[in-house]
Amino acid sequence: MDEIALVSAARKGDLDAFNRLVLDYQQQVFNLALRMLNNPDAAEDATQLAFISVYRNLRGFRRGYFRAWILRIVTNKCYDELRRRHRQPIQPLEPVQQESGEEIENPAWLQDQGLSPQEIAEQKELDKVVQDCIEDLPPEFRAVVLLVDVQDMDYKEASRILQKPLGTIKSRLARARRKLQDCLKGFRELLPAKFRLNSEGSR
Repeated sequence: MDEIALVSAARKGDLDAFNRLVLDYQQQVFNLALRMLNNPDAAEDATQLAFISVYRNLRGFRRGYFRAWILRIVTNKCYDELRRRHRQPIQPLEPVQQESGEEIENPAWLQDQGLSPQEIAEQKELDKVVQDCIEDLPPEFRAVVLLVDVQDMDYKEASRILQKPLGTIKSRLARARRKLQDCLKGFRELLPAKFRLNSEGSR
């Protein structure tokens, strides 16, 4: 059964279809919440609240981009948590493997193969710096960076998820990248290509 059929069945009260949608998206939803909130427990709570909201509002969902809808919901749950939290001490992000759920030392978007011990140490240091720099971004900038630069979404999909005009997405991303460039001075050569933050080009 494809996604459209699953959504249609779930809207009619088919719990098996809804559970399949949860299984299809729970890791992606959790990963976004984890990077937004930098706290596994808070990310798990946001994920659960998002799926509860999806279930309660599914009958009102019409044909469209289901992924954009569900990621918009979890992003809003993260905004709610960040507003509630205000400013908390930065906590290290412990990335998890998508299949096993076990913690890994370096997230996939920073890993490289065949690194020397010195390079591994540099990558770990870079990992911490990137985490801190992203954490320091305003939530609306953080969301755009995570969707476009970390999850490799195009501008249009980020626009759908955040419900902001395309021009706003591009403007926020450019400003967020400039902030990250300033924060990451001294680490530019260690960054993966996507995090070298060139604002030229389009997606």
